[in-house]
Amino acid sequence: MFLPETEYPLKPYGIIFVVGAEFRGFHVRFADVARGGIRIIRSRNRENYSINQRTLFDENYGLARTQNLKNKDIPEGGSKGTILPNMDANPQLVFQKYVDSLLDLLIKGVTPGVKEEIVDLYGKEEILFLGPDEGTASFMDWGAEHARKRGAPWWKSFTTGKSAAKLGGIPHDKFGMTSLSIRQYVLGIYEKHNLKEQEVTKVQTGGPDGDLGSNEILLSSDKTIAIIDGSAVAHDPKGLDREELCRLARARQMVSNFDRSKLSSEGYVVLVDDRNVRLPSGEIVQDGVAFRNRAHLVYKADLFVPCGGRPDSIQIGNVKEMCDEEGKCHYKYVVEGANLFLSRQARLELEKRGVVLYPDASANKGGVTSSSLEVLVGLALSDNDYIENMLFHDDKPTQFYMDYVRDIQQIIKRNARSEFEAIWREHQQTGKYRSVISTELSTVLIELSEQIIATDLYDQEHLREAVLSKVFPETLVKKLGVKEVINHVPDSYLRSAFAAMVAASFVYAKGPRASHPASNLTTRRGWSKG
Repeated sequence: MFLPETEYPLKPYGIIFVVGAEFRGFHVRFADVARGGIRIIRSRNRENYSINQRTLFDENYGLARTQNLKNKDIPEGGSKGTILPNMDANPQLVFQKYVDSLLDLLIKGVTPGVKEEIVDLYGKEEILFLGPDEGTASFMDWGAEHARKRGAPWWKSFTTGKSAAKLGGIPHDKFGMTSLSIRQYVLGIYEKHNLKEQEVTKVQTGGPDGDLGSNEILLSSDKTIAIIDGSAVAHDPKGLDREELCRLARARQMVSNFDRSKLSSEGYVVLVDDRNVRLPSGEIVQDGVAFRNRAHLVYKADLFVPCGGRPDSIQIGNVKEMCDEEGKCHYKYVVEGANLFLSRQARLELEKRGVVLYPDASANKGGVTSSSLEVLVGLALSDNDYIENMLFHDDKPTQFYMDYVRDIQQIIKRNARSEFEAIWREHQQTGKYRSVISTELSTVLIELSEQIIATDLYDQEHLREAVLSKVFPETLVKKLGVKEVINHVPDSYLRSAFAAMVAASFVYAKGPRASHPASNLTTRRGWSKG
């Protein structure tokens, strides 16, 4: 392996390097069957482009690894794609070229316009599933339609985050999919610590214009004292007006649009473009951008929920700014909604200082669960059934579509709560940091899944159907029946789904330290029946 183990401790399953005239990009995955978003990394100037060029693979690797930890209890392993366009490149064009290159590898045979056949040393069917990420959300329809034109049998599932009406996609933002899992951790904290939500003060990054930010506002009823997004910082120590926040969230407007008349005498909104602004306290803000970039470090509240922001916004070099002179953090509880918002070292340091912290790999997994089940329905339904049941008719969703969405929401909440309880229980028993337990749960669960795949358990028909009946949403089972879904879905996907369900059921119930029967599963024919 050409990657040094000290810097890249988890070995990827596959790496694809894509080079075009206007861009370069990577795709990293940690399992045969894998899914993750494709991110376009834009550069503000030449200096920023050079930095992005040097860190492109490391960012891709880190995102894919985190995705793999989040994907632990679903069929797909974690993957991620990153695309770095040249300064003057068209983002949509580079995305299309990048995706077309991936399809060259996935669809065997001669590529259109190319005389030579792609040399295939892999030797078996290969399927990747792509999702939206920064800069690519509007391109998912094109990805699915292009896969269809290229003759991919799995085109309906090739991309997630597709248009709901046109292609049967299930939008995370509209149905609050990612936020539903984050919400289970917040509610779990309230329950375990006997807190009344209306009395809890909260700081949030990611504004009412975003997916996580808007749904966090709409789902909660706490006393939010600060919202920090790309446009501004809104702060009111008496609590930002909840009705006004909800108005912005429903309209998906940035916090710069907050109605100043709804602020108390101590509240303020500082725009990133502001210069030399006097706050109610008398403090002068000389630069709005610099003020925004540090705001999450200086406010004090019970709960901090980052729902947006760049990776490592909190890292070991600035974590002390979040603490008072005695070393006590400004926040009691942290639920990391935004991916990689805190570095690993920062998480450990905050937990060392007594913060109750749940990391992104656990809290931010509702979206990946939703996307996984979007993939499943595309694989399970024939083209005709998919068009009839998942596409809108007269601009309205079908009953099947809405029932399937409700199934997904319930599965997200169930899985998130199961993991929350497992982390809580393990911390109570061992005193280990929760972020460490989160990683241990993911690692053990992934390892157990791989061991289960290597056994003959899946080949036992009764056991296979019993387990997969718990994997498949009720609405899909009612429509097709378990056996028919099994007949439609690729074998590699089903094996991964089977293993993930068995492993998750065991690890969430027993914890990461429990010895498991994986070493002798092949000899235990009646294991886990029923």
